[in-house]
Amino acid sequence: MSDSEHPCLRCGACCAIYRVDFSVYELQSEGGTVPDGLTVEVTGNTCRMRGTDHVPIRCAALTGKVGERAACGIYEWRPNPCRELEPGSHGCEKARARHGMPPLDPQML
Repeated sequence: MSDSEHPCLRCGACCAIYRVDFSVYELQSEGGTVPDGLTVEVTGNTCRMRGTDHVPIRCAALTGKVGERAACGIYEWRPNPCRELEPGSHGCEKARARHGMPPLDPQML
């Protein structure tokens, strides 16, 4: 499957449903990869992707329209919670259902 066929490049549902909290050590300023400007501090040890801290949720790194053509603007630098959510997983399917999208076709994975 080529990158352009990957279901995540048309979906974006997870980026518009989940709060994304992670360790401050994932921030660029702390030696990690996540751009500091796209985050807000939660505690001294935790930060959150901007846009996932209020309703309606829409991560600041999400580009495009959910369910049509969406992508993560910092995919290579995204935090661990985003890396851990697998296409077709329970969390993925829950997010898709919340946006009125059907489950992913297993052949697309």
